[in-house]
Amino acid sequence: MDYIIFLVAMAALVYGADFIIKESERIALHFDISHFVIGATLVAFGTSLPEMAASMMAATHGKSDMAVANVLGSVIFNITLVLGLVLFIAKSMKPERDMFAKDSAWVVVPVIIFLLMIQDGVISRIDGLIFLLLMISYLIFLFTSSKDELEGEVDDTLAQKFKWGKTLALLVIGFIFTIGGANFVIDSGTNIARSLEVSEWIIGLFLISLGTSLPELVVSLTAIKKGNADMSIGNIIGSNVANFSMVIGGSSLIHPLMVNIQENSFDIFIMVAASFTLLFILANKLYNKARSYFSFCYFSSFYTK
Repeated sequence: MDYIIFLVAMAALVYGADFIIKESERIALHFDISHFVIGATLVAFGTSLPEMAASMMAATHGKSDMAVANVLGSVIFNITLVLGLVLFIAKSMKPERDMFAKDSAWVVVPVIIFLLMIQDGVISRIDGLIFLLLMISYLIFLFTSSKDELEGEVDDTLAQKFKWGKTLALLVIGFIFTIGGANFVIDSGTNIARSLEVSEWIIGLFLISLGTSLPELVVSLTAIKKGNADMSIGNIIGSNVANFSMVIGGSSLIHPLMVNIQENSFDIFIMVAASFTLLFILANKLYNKARSYFSFCYFSSFYTK
């Protein structure tokens, strides 16, 4: 029964986040905000809502392992599975934005801060505040560094269909699905871990993180099919920043998160290695199928450890 509850709750969580993303986009378009800013903020942060809901609920129940593992797993899946599929499927990728020059720091800085914070084995509430400040800094950076791109085209079709009543109703439904789904995901995931005699860290690292990474996968693949390489890769970078800043930051404010570096060193290493691989791809503009195999190799080594 726990397996059925887990799958249904995960579906509710993902669909709830999808409602929130779409309706937030409608609000943004209604106020003539460009596609770039929408993709870098609403879409990137919106696709991280499942991770945030799941990790915060885990922190509320005092399950630090599940909360932190969910974030690490999501970051790894975003770079290995999501980026790998994007590079493999795309016929050609020529982002207009110089992502290495503008965004490379946001690939590695959150990782470095995370590594520094876990040296004492705990991510405290003060650490959480620092992560939230990181998120604010990222938002300020996006709006100030993209002034020239704010004149992007606005989707008039979506803007014309905007209705406050329908949008607010769907937002409420989305939040109910997301929060309720996260609660049941944590409860059923814990029961599954106990029945299989595996740790909550493993459940969070694989089952929950893979499920909560589905929005990033769908959004990135949809963007690349429409020829929007900037939004596709930007969603991955922005989602990873949101995972560290909003998810870990918010969760640690609820309850300090304990991290056992020695027991989980392999997973932390894969996360760091994947992040620097993304940095290498951006630096050399290696947006092709050949580079997708590097991402898949990391995914394979992580998933079959």
